[in-house]
Amino acid sequence: MAKRRQFTAAFKAQVVLELLSGGKSVAEAAREYRVKPEIISRWRRQFLENAASVFEKSTAAGGEAEARIAELERALGRKTLELEAAKKASTLFQ
Repeated sequence: MAKRRQFTAAFKAQVVLELLSGGKSVAEAAREYRVKPEIISRWRRQFLENAASVFEKSTAAGGEAEARIAELERALGRKTLELEAAKKASTLFQ
């Protein structure tokens, strides 16, 4: 059984941008890249449907990342204090 080819997102974007810029037709791109025209049309449709999401702010993902960063900064601060206390204690016991 033949293994299915997988294309990177960058490759798909490159092909779709060539179509949208008017540089190539779907048939030309399909021949050049050896991909079925239906697949290229699907990539173009997905690209256009998701184009608006590029300009949206991702508050959920951004908020989660900021909360995680704050949590890690607090943990780092605690460990720094513990390390300083351990250093002072080791100098006192020597």
